[in-house]
Amino acid sequence: MEANLTISPDHSALPGHFPGNPVVPGVVILDEIVQLWLKAHPGFRLTAIPAAKFLSVLRPGETCRVRFDAAAQESVNFDCFSGDRRIAQGRLMFGPLRHES
Repeated sequence: MEANLTISPDHSALPGHFPGNPVVPGVVILDEIVQLWLKAHPGFRLTAIPAAKFLSVLRPGETCRVRFDAAAQESVNFDCFSGDRRIAQGRLMFGPLRHES
């Protein structure tokens, strides 16, 4: 599965990261990646992030292509690119949503 994400320059997490040279915080990138997977796989929830590595900065307004490689819906590797430049890579774990009675 592949999907694109773009963090708007007016995102609430950007002030302070960094004035005059803005970059998107890694936690925002991870959250967007998780949300892309969950949107395509309803009924699951994030259970762990066993690995995440940030290799390059993502600028506000820059489009990033996320490629998912899943052996199963519970274990997902991801790579995030802007053009040929790798932004991030890692592994996410998901489990089924639990419904409270």
